Amino acid sequence: MLKKIVLATVASATLLTGSLSHAAADTPFHNASYDIARELFGEINPLFVKHWKQQSGKEVKIVQSFAGSSRQAQDIIQGKKVDVVTFNQVSDVDILAKRGLLRTDWAQQFPNNSSPYYSTTAFLVREGNPKNIKSWDDLIRDDVKLVFPNPKTSGNARYSYLGAWLFANEKFNGDEEKIKAFVGKLLKNVENFPTGGRGATVAFAQNGQGDVLLTFESEVINIAKGDEFKSANLEIVVPEVSVLAEFPVAIVDKVADERGTREQAKAFLDFQYSKDIQQLLTRYNYRVHNPEVVEATKAQFAPVRLINPNEILGSWDDITAKHFDNGGILDQLLATGR
Repeated sequence: MLKKIVLATVASATLLTGSLSHAAADTPFHNASYDIARELFGEINPLFVKHWKQQSGKEVKIVQSFAGSSRQAQDIIQGKKVDVVTFNQVSDVDILAKRGLLRTDWAQQFPNNSSPYYSTTAFLVREGNPKNIKSWDDLIRDDVKLVFPNPKTSGNARYSYLGAWLFANEKFNGDEEKIKAFVGKLLKNVENFPTGGRGATVAFAQNGQGDVLLTFESEVINIAKGDEFKSANLEIVVPEVSVLAEFPVAIVDKVADERGTREQAKAFLDFQYSKDIQQLLTRYNYRVHNPEVVEATKAQFAPVRLINPNEILGSWDDITAKHFDNGGILDQLLATGR
């Protein structure tokens, strides 16, 4: 009888251990991304699942969500459980660090300020470019209507705002009153302010709103050359000067450590820097850092002088406080200009 009890106990322990091992191997991790990254991570995620299986011999599941990056950050602060973020706005990662959800030196945890790829703000115009849009100056004309997301909810849109501000800063030699007047005119010309980049794309390309869509260069090219809106014959305009838009990634330490997913999470973000994924990123028209891939794809991208907002406007904390916080310059311009 004792022997049977011992055997039963051993068998139960074996089953339990096996069950726990299987559960650990299958523990999903959640990647929260910006709104227009659906197709990109729809391709990257299954490639990582295969890569992880080859490297570790284990299965992994990725839960994926998309929204404006500022909206994602707020949801995470309010309790949404996310293991990694792949955002399009540094300040949206910084705010998570300030709330103690991830380490304050997150930008030093991966190469290139933890930004595997980058882009800039470009313009999408209608067939034949009927409004003859060439530069930021054209966007403040009375006969031009714009579409881009709301900078209060979208990192994408903040770069559009900052692109206009930085252009005006050079044009007016730092005269802030003239810069505000320029950006205020641009905001007044916005016909639709969706919460995220995907909504802006639909408003412009599908619903026919506006003369110009402001969004990331990568998205502009994807829309113009993709199948979904091919019949519209939309055209790409990359201004000579625009804003450097980095795409930061980070492990949400509090969640990854709590759920035991740090190893998978780190491997997933390291994977973004691999040559194969850097090549994949250029197929989605993002600019990358891998020297071999850069050389092979240099003819793919229009020449543009990129301005780093931190070199002109200070840290992201300074930029956010001055421009995007409640009562900041963005709110002031929207209140007076619209």
